[in-house]
Amino acid sequence: MRARNRKSRITATGDFRKILKKQKYFLVGEHSAVRICTWTKKSLVDGGKCYKEQFYGIKSRECCQMSPFISCANKCVHCWRPIELDIKLSDKINEPKEIIEGCIKAQRKLLSGLGGYEKTNKKKFKEAQEPSQFAISLIGEPTQYPELGELIKELRKQKKTSFLVTNGLFPEKIKELQEKNALPTQLYVSMLYPNEELFRKITNNKAKDSWRHYNETLSILKDLKTRTVIRITLIKELNTDNELIERYAGLIKKASPLFIEVKSFMHVGFSKERLSYKQMPLHKEIKEFSEKLLKFLPEYKFLDEKTESRVVLLGKDRERMEIEKEEI
Repeated sequence: MRARNRKSRITATGDFRKILKKQKYFLVGEHSAVRICTWTKKSLVDGGKCYKEQFYGIKSRECCQMSPFISCANKCVHCWRPIELDIKLSDKINEPKEIIEGCIKAQRKLLSGLGGYEKTNKKKFKEAQEPSQFAISLIGEPTQYPELGELIKELRKQKKTSFLVTNGLFPEKIKELQEKNALPTQLYVSMLYPNEELFRKITNNKAKDSWRHYNETLSILKDLKTRTVIRITLIKELNTDNELIERYAGLIKKASPLFIEVKSFMHVGFSKERLSYKQMPLHKEIKEFSEKLLKFLPEYKFLDEKTESRVVLLGKDRERMEIEKEEI
């Protein structure tokens, strides 16, 4: 079921930054990037909304999808970036305000072509010029950015919400965010592996303590004073076997998140060179997996789903789905 391996072609391209630019990323400073989400564009032409807006009330047109640090300790098989290349970043670290300002300018530039498009909703286009939400999840591992806490606090100061997605390998950084009162509006921890064997197979992470660090992050999640989410990304023939479901549930119980998102991996970017399209679960398969998972998690219930995105939302409290102003 695997796609033909074209590693030699990837390696031959050489320049990681050139690859990102070709894939419509806008590089900001020395180590940050922005890319316009498909749902942001669709929202501007009244063509629908992303699951974050449906589930949590985040406006797709006002969401800036970005990363403050484009490097990562993992080389996950499902990642859309060219993990086969070594990423060399400058030693210079950009300041949070500089990154935020650069990301907003990049967002405006990337959306500028839609300004004159006849189908564009002009009111929404105007609102999109000043993002109210930062999805800190685009590429790389954001907790490797040294000034992440200051970045999140600056976003909060500007009355912007922030969704932070982490691979969970840096529990000390999560603790630091808690201590600095700098936790994001919503914190995601990715989960594609219910055991160390699959963790190694999917992430290609060889560091001795990485699995222990991941479990430490799960252990501290339940005590964090913010909205928390475990995001399970499913890849057929790799991490979807029925006998794994109870193990997933065990890790989820350890973390006790407010929500669980179960979603399909997306066959996009360089993931197409490592995995087959057929390994992308159908929505009905995502829903079936979720139903089986709920049998081991009596505290949780089915809350919502978005078929186009192949994602299901499970949670403890339906009333807390939409983000309130006091949670910013």
